[in-house]
Amino acid sequence: MGKVWLVIKREYLSRVQKKSFLLATLLTPLIFPAIMGIFLWIALDESESSALRIIEVVDENNMFFIESSDQYAFSYSNNEIEEGKELVKSGERYGFLYIPEIDLTSPKGIVFYGDKNPSMSFVSYLESSLKRRIEEQRLFESGIDPEVISAYRTPVNIQAITLDNSGQEKVTDATVNYAIGFLTGILIYIFIFVYGNQIMHGVIEEKSSRIVEILVSSLKPFQLMMGKIIGIGAVGLTQFLIWIVLISAVSFVVVGYFGMQMPHQQAMELSSPEMISAMNSTNPDILGILEVLQGIDFIKLALTFVFYFLGGYLLYGAFFAAIGAAVDAPSEAQQFMLPITIPLLIAYMGLFVFVLNDPNSNVSFWLSIVPFTSPIAMMGRASYGIPLFDLALSMSLLILGFLFSTWVAGKIYRIGILVHGSKVNYRTLWKWIKTE
Repeated sequence: MGKVWLVIKREYLSRVQKKSFLLATLLTPLIFPAIMGIFLWIALDESESSALRIIEVVDENNMFFIESSDQYAFSYSNNEIEEGKELVKSGERYGFLYIPEIDLTSPKGIVFYGDKNPSMSFVSYLESSLKRRIEEQRLFESGIDPEVISAYRTPVNIQAITLDNSGQEKVTDATVNYAIGFLTGILIYIFIFVYGNQIMHGVIEEKSSRIVEILVSSLKPFQLMMGKIIGIGAVGLTQFLIWIVLISAVSFVVVGYFGMQMPHQQAMELSSPEMISAMNSTNPDILGILEVLQGIDFIKLALTFVFYFLGGYLLYGAFFAAIGAAVDAPSEAQQFMLPITIPLLIAYMGLFVFVLNDPNSNVSFWLSIVPFTSPIAMMGRASYGIPLFDLALSMSLLILGFLFSTWVAGKIYRIGILVHGSKVNYRTLWKWIKTE
């Protein structure tokens, strides 16, 4: 164990002391707050400097009225089409909306003229406004008062509450759970690929430089492999924790500069008894989000994330190390990446197609149980709440999967690390695995 610790220490210190590591660790967290700051500055600048855009409207039906907004104002006239186009060309109007006489059952021929391509949100706003007016007019012509229908339209909001075995109730929201599962699952996917490739390239470099021949003279190949995997994993975990701290700190400064508050600050203020009482009558939606956040066990979620964060990396890291030991150059490693890439892609695609949409389906269950897909898939289920049996089974199988991958990779690593110049294929790898 002492020799493995020396390898871990060497791999860790040799990477964290590099200028590239320091630059990536310190500069990367600045990128996200900087982008956020630029977007906030642009949004605030545009909201202050944007002029009111006037749209000329010619309605030959004399029945359509579109409400103006802070950004768009609608001016109605009886101009000809060519006159409306000239207003746009001369810059007097932002756009010209022409509504010919239409059949309410099949409205066609409505055209918007502008010197610039209108945004999708603006076109949708026009379409929804006209659609609503057409529906009201058709109801009126059918002898039904639209106001009567509007008076009977009642919004329905279903509150989702989960019950545990003890009968305790917990408010949930699929949107919040989806966002948490999405972020944590993608982080693990990226981490496995980035730092797994670092292991592979590190092994290839040491093998090609013949340094490894000196190292294996004083320790076993398996010890060297485990030391590299754990050492590089510790580097990644260190970098990740530093990023969290720095991104949070810099984001706090950037958001504060624009006179805004971070989400957790808003949550703390909104959770006061006075604010809760006020929101309960004025804005129940925000109160519902707070109840959802309070119902999530973030400590359990964080511990689950760390376990699958490390477990997934260790499982795949052993295979990346084995590939690095089997080849002499990074270009030769591509042929062996397929068995690693396929289960990761299955987990990645399954996260969106199955897990986040229905975390309790049979497919979601098996994706979160099988060791090769569970690190990503299980995080998609984590925020929704995982049955204890599912979590225990998944963790146990992931540990067994790591031990299996380490055993297989150790067989390949033991022989491949000392083999130079020979062309290695899958048949060769199978022979190395069967070698006692």
